[in-house]
Amino acid sequence: MRTREFLRKVLPPGWLPYLLHLRPRAWFIVAAHMSVGFLLANGFDFTADAIRRWIVAALAWGVLGNGGTLSINSVFDQDEGDIGYLDDPPPPPRYLSLFSLTFLLLGWLLAVTLGQHFLVAYTICLIMSLLYSVSPFRLKARAGFDVLINSVGYGALTLYAGWAAANRPPESPIINVVVGFFFLFAGFYPMTQIYQMAEDLRRGDVTLALLLKKRNALRFAMAAVGIAFAFMLGEAWMRYRQLRSVGILVALALWGVVLLPWHRYYDQLDEAYEQQAFYRALWVWAFTDLSIVLAMVPV
Repeated sequence: MRTREFLRKVLPPGWLPYLLHLRPRAWFIVAAHMSVGFLLANGFDFTADAIRRWIVAALAWGVLGNGGTLSINSVFDQDEGDIGYLDDPPPPPRYLSLFSLTFLLLGWLLAVTLGQHFLVAYTICLIMSLLYSVSPFRLKARAGFDVLINSVGYGALTLYAGWAAANRPPESPIINVVVGFFFLFAGFYPMTQIYQMAEDLRRGDVTLALLLKKRNALRFAMAAVGIAFAFMLGEAWMRYRQLRSVGILVALALWGVVLLPWHRYYDQLDEAYEQQAFYRALWVWAFTDLSIVLAMVPV
């Protein structure tokens, strides 16, 4: 809250809600996830062109595309309680829809400069972001579609976008890694829904977590995470059977540390614990990204 008060003092009047609904805390997380794909493609060969491509991709995907997606979601959700990457959200300001679309389109214009593979990935995510949030489609309110869009967008295509930003065609190891992260996010996304179940129920949204109920949603998450690591460990076993791949096993164990107690005591835990568990899962996601880079980056 101190940061919010500081921003309120330094920004022009009325600007703070626009910035907050872009959810800047998510920019660095999404850009870092995209950077995994870039490092797998480029390694640590940081030429001037490689650095330029990474900066443009991080701005287009992590800030403009991601920020526009999250803020347009705020327009239609009208959340009052805490949401992902934003606690105590302010009421959406009057022109947030136009502001969000401007961010999305600016990101698309930058994507054009990075080549066909990156542009196709960005365009798919732009379309999905509208289908996800905007009425009458609002697929986030339809159980199954909510998880599918996030698994494709944040899980698979964000990682692939980093690879595409380096101007590489799809090939090993990105294929199995992308499939793995698709399933990882299929498991991760219900964790974002569990502590928001009361808010979703109030709006009339039917999310996967609401449909399955907490216990089955956590079982679904554990199964999806298990499939994800089958692909990641399979790729490591086939092509990266070295000591540096051990981190992937550690990442799998950390997911168990988050999920197993949550599942065991699901009916005894309050909303505050569930929200903290979601943020712990964010850290484990970050470690998973790091373990993949350590195991598979070209050396």
